[in-house]
Amino acid sequence: QVQLVESGGGLVQAGGSLRLSCAASGRTFSMYAMGWFRQAPGKEREFVAAIARSDRSTRYADSVKGRFTISRDNAKNTVYLQLKSLKPEDTAVYYCAAAWTTGWSTLPVEYDYWGQGTQVTVSS
Repeated sequence: QVQLVESGGGLVQAGGSLRLSCAASGRTFSMYAMGWFRQAPGKEREFVAAIARSDRSTRYADSVKGRFTISRDNAKNTVYLQLKSLKPEDTAVYYCAAAWTTGWSTLPVEYDYWGQGTQVTVSS
């Protein structure tokens, strides 16, 4: 069982930055690939970024590539998402998730555990 708690969301102006954190419980955090997803009102949940458990390879959605950076600190059981050059269309609830896989996945269905989400609002 893994419990995930996101933090770091808030209101920011376009062009600004935020750093989201996701703290995980349990001793097996390093065994999970981690992902960030987001969901805007009236839209489906979409993939944002993922990081593998082993080689820490990463994958990004095209819409955030070059602006967002995912990283993890296994000693702290935490995964981060650095958001830069934010745009109003980045406004959404951001969720972190854990997947029992050696690589990474962009598919929500392949993630086993989810956090409660943190709101990011970007004003124009």
